Amino acid sequence: MTDADLPLRQATPDDFAKVSALLFGLFHRAFDPATHDVERRVWEPERALVVTDGDDIVGHAVAMTRDLTVPGAVLAAAHVTGVGVAPTHRRRGLLTRLMRRQFQDVRDAGREPIAVLWASEGRIYPRFGYGFASARLELTIDAREVGLPAATAAHQLRAGTPADLLAEMTKVYDTLRPDRPGWSSRDEDWWAQVLADPPAQRRDATELRAVVHEGEGGLDGYALWRSKSGWSATGPDAEVHVTEVAAADPVAYAALWRFLLGIDLARRVRYSFAALDEPLLHLVNEPQRLGTHYSDGLWVRLVDLPGALSARRYASPVDVVFEVSDPILPENSGRWRLVGGTDRAACERTSAEPDLACGAVDLGAAYLGGTSLAALATAGRVRELRPGSLLPASTAFGWHRLPVAPEVF
Repeated sequence: MTDADLPLRQATPDDFAKVSALLFGLFHRAFDPATHDVERRVWEPERALVVTDGDDIVGHAVAMTRDLTVPGAVLAAAHVTGVGVAPTHRRRGLLTRLMRRQFQDVRDAGREPIAVLWASEGRIYPRFGYGFASARLELTIDAREVGLPAATAAHQLRAGTPADLLAEMTKVYDTLRPDRPGWSSRDEDWWAQVLADPPAQRRDATELRAVVHEGEGGLDGYALWRSKSGWSATGPDAEVHVTEVAAADPVAYAALWRFLLGIDLARRVRYSFAALDEPLLHLVNEPQRLGTHYSDGLWVRLVDLPGALSARRYASPVDVVFEVSDPILPENSGRWRLVGGTDRAACERTSAEPDLACGAVDLGAAYLGGTSLAALATAGRVRELRPGSLLPASTAFGWHRLPVAPEVF
C-alpha cells in the first residue's frame, strides 16, 4: 500500500486514546491523564480526521465548532487544531490530504466561511492559504520599575479560585467578546479547557488563581494568574504569570494591573497575550520596563471568500475589485467586488477590471484588521492595479481595535 492509499476517514469516539497519544508525542509533552480528560471534552470526533496505517493513527486534524469575533461581527469559524503527522510518516503528503479534506468538509457544511488556527511553525500553513492575521506581545515586566496612576474611583477586588469565580468571569467575557476581534466563544467545556490546571503542567508554579473587579456599576473585570517562588542573594525574587486580563473600562483595567504588579515578594510579571495596542503600554510610567517581545497569534484561512468578506464590517466605505488567486480552493479564485462599510458588506463575482491583485492568503492575513493591505503591498504581496485604490481599501480593512486571541486552542 502506498502512502496515497492510506485510509483517511472521519474519526470515531473510540479513536481518541490513539489520537491523544499521537498529539502528546508530536508536541513533546509527557502524557498526563488530567490533560487527556479535559482535551477529550472539547474534541469533536465528527469533525476530526484521521489517517491510519493498519491499527495505528498516523495523522490527525480536527475543526472545533466555535464562534470568532471579527471586525464588526461574530461569526462561525472552524477552529483548527491537533494537526500532525507521525514522525514515521512525514513528507509523504499526508498533511496536504488532511488539509484539503478539511477545507472541503467545511465548505460542504456551509456554516463557517473562515478557518482559524495557531501555527506551531509559521512556514507550514501559508502553503494551505492561511494568512498571518494577528500578533501579540509577550511582556516580562520589571514590577519594581513601573508605576500606575493612583485609583480615582471606588472599586472592590475579590480573589478566589477559578471554579469559585467562573460565573463572574463568564459574564464579563461574554459581555466583552462581541467587541474584541480574535476572541472565541466559550461554552462550559471550553471554559474547562481554559482553566485546566493539572499539576504536571504548572512548571513549579502555584495553582491557577482568579481575581474579579467590581466598580461603581458592578462586576466589570477579571484576571487569571499564578505565581512561582524565587529567592536571590538579595531577597525575594518571585514571578507572577498572568494568563488572562479582561476589563470593561479603564478603571477596572488599571485596578487589575495594580493588583497584579503589586503582589508581595514578586519582582517580575509575565503576560503572553497582550495586544499590540495593549492599554498598559500607555498606562505605566516606564513602558521600556514592560519587556515587550513580539510574537504571532491567529492565522486565518478564507474558506468561502465571498461569505467571509461579506460577514465582517469595514472601518470606512469600501468599493474595490480584487483579482484573487487560490490554488488550494479554486472556487475562491477570480475577480470579486467588495462593497461595504460599518453597517453592511457584500462581495460578489464581477467581470470589472480589478483594482488590487493578491492571493487568498493575503486576504486571510488582512481579515481581522491586524495586518494592513498597505503593509502587504510594501512586501510585494498585494499589487495595486488601479492607482489610488490601495489606500482606501487598506484603511477600510482596519479596525478601531487590533485583534488578539486570549488563548491557544
